[in-house]
Amino acid sequence: QVQLVESGGGSVQAGDSLRLSCAASGRTFLSYTIGWFRQAPGKEREFVATIDWRGVSISYADSVKGRFTISRDNAKNMVYLQMNSLKPEDTAVYYCTAGARDPRDYWGQGTQVTVSS
Repeated sequence: QVQLVESGGGSVQAGDSLRLSCAASGRTFLSYTIGWFRQAPGKEREFVATIDWRGVSISYADSVKGRFTISRDNAKNMVYLQMNSLKPEDTAVYYCTAGARDPRDYWGQGTQVTVSS
């Protein structure tokens, strides 16, 4: 079992940066792939980024590639999403997820990110 708690969301202007954090608990965290997903108002949840347990295999959605960076600190049981050059279309609730094979097995409660133009 893994528990995930996101933080770091907020309201910013277009072009600004934010860093989301995800605090994980549970002895199996270190072996899990971690993901970030988001859901904008009236839209389905969508993939943002994933990182494997070693921090070697990383994937990004095309919409955030080059602007967002996912990272993890296994010693601190933390996962981060650095978001630069934010756009209004990045406005969404951002969720931290985890899983042994599918990173969508466990979900945090989400943190709101609002980007105004």
